[in-house]
Amino acid sequence: MAMTIHVDVVSAEEMIFSGLAEFVVLPGEAGELGILPGHMPLMTRIKPGAVRVQLPDGKEELIFVAGGLLEVQPGLVTVLADTAIRGADLDQAKALDAKKLAEEAMVNRGSAIDYARAQAELAEAIAQLAAIDRLRKQRH
Repeated sequence: MAMTIHVDVVSAEEMIFSGLAEFVVLPGEAGELGILPGHMPLMTRIKPGAVRVQLPDGKEELIFVAGGLLEVQPGLVTVLADTAIRGADLDQAKALDAKKLAEEAMVNRGSAIDYARAQAELAEAIAQLAAIDRLRKQRH
């Protein structure tokens, strides 16, 4: 039997995923992080992108997060996400609209704060689109 680790992905609104996994891959600030059973304790911020949870049955659960915190303890991985959306619930049209609005806001910025907000919204929309693309490739 493969070794597993318990994974919880939680947003402010709800528990998105709770279960056993063989490993987890997620977007750390300095690049992708891979967490396997037995990983050393860790706490770090995560950026917008896809959390990939490899299930013991060989399937992969994909969850989009808009940033947050990762905590790794012996036997437990906890992702505390600002916003989290199950891969199956991602909406490509909505993400494309958000990307377009963010790009327009960056061009027509009124202040440095508006520009920074637009940059963050653009990064989130691009990360959502990448997660949608990854999910579509999984299905084919």
